[in-house]
Amino acid sequence: MNLDTATGRNKGIEPGIERPGRKNGRKFIYLSLAPVLLLFGVFAFLPIGWSLGLSVFKYNPLSGSALFVGADNYIRMLGDSVFLKSLWVTFKFVIIAVMVNIIITLMIAVAIQRIRSGWLRSLMRTLFFLPTIAPLAGTAIVWSTMFNFNHGLFNILLDKMHMAPIQWLSDPHYALYSVIMMTLWADIGYNIVLFIAGLDSIPEMYYEAAILDGASRWHIFKDITLPLLRRSMLFISVTTVVSYFQAFAQFQIMTKGEPFNETRVLALHIYEQAFSNSNMGYASAMATVFLMIILVVTLLQLKWGRTEWEY
Repeated sequence: MNLDTATGRNKGIEPGIERPGRKNGRKFIYLSLAPVLLLFGVFAFLPIGWSLGLSVFKYNPLSGSALFVGADNYIRMLGDSVFLKSLWVTFKFVIIAVMVNIIITLMIAVAIQRIRSGWLRSLMRTLFFLPTIAPLAGTAIVWSTMFNFNHGLFNILLDKMHMAPIQWLSDPHYALYSVIMMTLWADIGYNIVLFIAGLDSIPEMYYEAAILDGASRWHIFKDITLPLLRRSMLFISVTTVVSYFQAFAQFQIMTKGEPFNETRVLALHIYEQAFSNSNMGYASAMATVFLMIILVVTLLQLKWGRTEWEY
């Protein structure tokens, strides 16, 4: 092929004229992305836009009429003690559950990754991943039975140890932590698999060099494993935070926000305002604020967690 050495372009092709192959390639890309973008538009962006529009109206779906109230729904949130309490409970749940989740899953992943037997590693990975296959609603019902005061598994174990039974889901001191226990059991399998994939991607030569230098296991983990897991850690932390912010099913089934709103997360409060109280406008305003909170938290995570990754 005869090339112009000065410009690096094929002779005979005018500057600014697009090559037919590149043009056809772009058409293929656009046609391939069109169904995905259409689905996102219909099922993601359109509902968000509709919710933003409803947030400035006082709208009851049963009445069929909407009254424009401007920013009143947003101002109302500032004086709504239940909303503020649900916001605090949501952040408390997310902070505790995400931190415990990442610590536990990283420890388990490191332990599994050190297993030399291939079939045993696969077996352990499968066993920890199995709870994630079960429907969350079914898991919540099973755990509600286990937390039962009179006949639940946990109180039976406490009785065997001659300890007083606990109102796991009715005591304000234990209710939220009980739901966190259930959520961790049902969810840690995902992050264990992701952490194992991240650990397997770290080149073995770094560990070999550290062992030759006489580094201890703790220093190897602190100075090699953790820094080189930043990509996996960032992805896992972002997806886990977003997922836990949206937690709903376990709270609806296990506690319904009780006792004394100690387990009333924001997603549950929005649901009850929209579908139990038919206050769709106010619920849309809360959903808009909730979306902004999740967006800001995610952007901050990406900003603080993004570094130069080379290995």
